[in-house]
Amino acid sequence: MNSLNEQDTLDFAAALAQSAQKGDIYCLIGDLGTGKTVFSKGFAQGLGIADDITSPTFNIISVYDGVLPLYHFDMYRIEDIDELYNIGFEEYFYGDGVCLVEWANKVADEIPPTAKWIYIDKDLQRGENFRTIEVK
Repeated sequence: MNSLNEQDTLDFAAALAQSAQKGDIYCLIGDLGTGKTVFSKGFAQGLGIADDITSPTFNIISVYDGVLPLYHFDMYRIEDIDELYNIGFEEYFYGDGVCLVEWANKVADEIPPTAKWIYIDKDLQRGENFRTIEVK
């Protein structure tokens, strides 16, 4: 999917979230500034969440109530896998909600094989706001 602007990313993410089911895990991969948090905002909107979504960089996880609970992880600052175990990540990964994991590549060994991986890339040659979003 090509995103020409922030609204395209929000709309795509919201539509994807509307098909999410309990126990789904979505892993966001992209460099700094590619739009992972924008995607997260749209995803939350798709789950009926009106809260202001920010990247949970310092908390590792933020929890939001919607049609399904959203467990929003940011693994950017994870230095040791024990940090994940200390917050009880398994309860979220195998819980009653949907997990959205930014920087999931940092903890790829802990991600279940059923997870959906979402790659967001900038293409500055096609414009400052151009992004490609691929779901695998």
